[in-house]
Amino acid sequence: MGTQGKVIRCKAAILWKPRAPLAIEEIEVAPPKAKEVRIKIVATGICGTDINSMDTEQLSQLCPIIMGHEGVGIVESVGEEVSTVRTGDKVIVLCLPQCGECNTCLNSKNNICTEIRLSWKHLAAEGRITCKGKLVHQYIATGTLCEYTVIKEISVAKIDEGTPLEKVCIIGCGFATGYGAAINSAKVTPGSTCVVFGLGGVGLSVIIGCKAAGAARIIAVDINKDKFAKARTVGATFCVDPRDLEKPIEEFLIDMLNGGADFCFEVTGNTETVATALGSCHKDHGVCVIIGSIGSCSNKINISSHLFFSGRTLKASVLGGWRTKEEIPKLVSDYMAKKFNLDPLISHTLTLSEANEAVQLMKSGQCIRCVLLP
Repeated sequence: MGTQGKVIRCKAAILWKPRAPLAIEEIEVAPPKAKEVRIKIVATGICGTDINSMDTEQLSQLCPIIMGHEGVGIVESVGEEVSTVRTGDKVIVLCLPQCGECNTCLNSKNNICTEIRLSWKHLAAEGRITCKGKLVHQYIATGTLCEYTVIKEISVAKIDEGTPLEKVCIIGCGFATGYGAAINSAKVTPGSTCVVFGLGGVGLSVIIGCKAAGAARIIAVDINKDKFAKARTVGATFCVDPRDLEKPIEEFLIDMLNGGADFCFEVTGNTETVATALGSCHKDHGVCVIIGSIGSCSNKINISSHLFFSGRTLKASVLGGWRTKEEIPKLVSDYMAKKFNLDPLISHTLTLSEANEAVQLMKSGQCIRCVLLP
């Protein structure tokens, strides 16, 4: 591409300190080293996890940092020993890597590669990106709110050549997380009843997964009624705002569903909603899935012990249970085969320079998913 082996100067959205606006800065992106890939980012989604992290002091030790982890692009160059992608390939960034060698990757029952558990700093292509003479870190070792990035080969996968990158970027996290929680983690069954708490991009993806699995009834729960129309569009059969009820939502659902739901999904990130979701499950066989992180890592979940004197199951799901390098490209292929539609999930398309506007749209609840283009 004429840039191979050279430092690339380009733009990136950098967080210099927690709770500050993103700054559009010029960065220097060095060539990849062994087992690394340099990518020209074509599109990237803004995820709720990005926004929540930007407001926490936990990120202060990593600032300055390039946010974003739902990226797709084209391989600009590769380092030595890279074998799974080559220059010119269309690729999707994997915020959850798959090294293929650790005990987790060799165990078919798990998808959380040991590499991500060590630390972002360990996983990142450290030292490849600088700004104003300072080392710039990459959020979840990816940092896709930029025009170019360098990441390890285990955090990138080749996708179909004809893929519309501005659509499939959200498969890298939001869609895969919700859809997989229904398909892989809960294993929703045909004819079942499902309840989804939280109707952001991930929650709507859960509904798409429940519908694809053949659920007969899908109840969507949120305190923002503006999201109900979109929920119905993707498959919800009933929508409810808990504030409109004269009784707790779990009691309402137990009555409505003759004992509770077969499957419940907590997608709000609110610790109090976990107990509500679990309590809404059928006491004999209900399955409750917590999707992603629940607020701060220090938060505690308070659940009455009587909920466990039953046949209920409470479980977690990270990135929908997908083994990323193997299975995320297959999800992209499924999209190309029209097995699901991503259009209802992408409500806004802006440019990288409008990253702060995208953040505010997400915070205000006006946006399902915003995709940023260069």
